[in-house]
Amino acid sequence: MKTEFIDPGRLRTELAVEDVIATGDGAGGVVETWVEVALLFAHVEPMRARPRFGADQHQVDVTHRITIRHRDGIQRRMRFRNRDRIFEIRSLVDPDETGRYLVFETREVG
Repeated sequence: MKTEFIDPGRLRTELAVEDVIATGDGAGGVVETWVEVALLFAHVEPMRARPRFGADQHQVDVTHRITIRHRDGIQRRMRFRNRDRIFEIRSLVDPDETGRYLVFETREVG
């Protein structure tokens, strides 16, 4: 397999990695709290914006490709945050299977 070149100098957007903690609310429900577990630098690249309609509202799904240096422990249930921007992780892959980088497909929320 061909080794993909990723310029490490492009990893200059600071992102927080957040994980969800679910706790009971005492009434049979669950309260989700997002906790920062890591702070890292990434390359954030917009991929597409796709309009969709729901509940009589026009909405847009915006997806991004986020590249980081390889880091163990990041899972699909987590998300990335950059100030007020939230990126849900849709998928993750090691692009050249060398263990140097991880590439995520994400959807911007909010």
